[in-house]
Amino acid sequence: MEAKPEQDVALTVGEAGWLSTFQDLGREDSEYMGVPCGGAADQHSAATANILVGNRRGAALMEIMGGRFVFTPSEDIFVSITGTPAEVTVGGVLVPMWEPVCVPARAKVMISKATHGMRNYLAFSGNLDASRFMGSVAPESRMGFPQQLVAGQKVRLASRYHSFSQPYLGQPLFRLPVPVPDFSPEVWTVDVVDGPETDRTPGIRELLSGSTYTVGPKSNHVGLRLNGPIIHPEGLGEIVSHGVPIGAFEIPHGDELIILGRSRTLTAGYPIVAVATKASLPLLGQASPGRKMTFRWVSQKAAVERWREQQRMLCELEERVHTLFAAVGLPLADAAEATPSGTRAA
Repeated sequence: MEAKPEQDVALTVGEAGWLSTFQDLGREDSEYMGVPCGGAADQHSAATANILVGNRRGAALMEIMGGRFVFTPSEDIFVSITGTPAEVTVGGVLVPMWEPVCVPARAKVMISKATHGMRNYLAFSGNLDASRFMGSVAPESRMGFPQQLVAGQKVRLASRYHSFSQPYLGQPLFRLPVPVPDFSPEVWTVDVVDGPETDRTPGIRELLSGSTYTVGPKSNHVGLRLNGPIIHPEGLGEIVSHGVPIGAFEIPHGDELIILGRSRTLTAGYPIVAVATKASLPLLGQASPGRKMTFRWVSQKAAVERWREQQRMLCELEERVHTLFAAVGLPLADAAEATPSGTRAA
């Protein structure tokens, strides 16, 4: 089926929530130059949002953190909203999350009343016009690249979506195998594996698995600061500064536990007593102040298997979306269209 021509769409932001930014899956190969990869805190939700509108996983989208986000498109558009549960309306009609949604021209879209977690992801069929730093639209505030969206801003979207019949906005457009996380438990369980100093910290396994921790108010994109019991390693002396991975559990000199995020400082000299599994990182990216969590120790093999299963589900969704969109004439990212240099696949 012949591809439709691109059209320019103006997205007018009416309200920008507490903090809304352009986002993608982060910078690739930037950390050897001392720049954190950054990118969406909840990589699973961000990747899924893009897949649901026929984009590549690493395409630019919007990350919305709290408050009320409102925008109006100048033309018909095709969107998806993922992340923590929230109320989403198009022209005042409730529409489902984790599904593709047709939005008529000049209809007001509102995302509000987020619960359980703290971030939503808004993807558009097409390409958002957003500045890039080291190949990525992801914010890097320490380098003067905030990427924050503000009320009154007009964002340009180049899209090959023109229209599609959906008589009932509040009903799912398609039935797709979407892997939706469960954010509802009062206490979240996060899988962890051993860190370099686990064995030098007697009792840390029992403490982390048997205690409940609360995300503190000073947490941010650099790391989660947890309130709860800790144990300091024994007989380590001074640790030479070394590289630290995303999800590392650090115990600094004070009595707190820090889980490092995607915008962490890349080196540190604090002991690392555990590391969150890669499949658990999206859940940590949704943790807001006051969130309670506990930890479950798993083997390296189990951690890898869970990550592979998560990716298998995303690949299955991609295949279904591509087959369906091709059959009904909805736009897809061209096979020859590479993910912009510097973006990272989930």
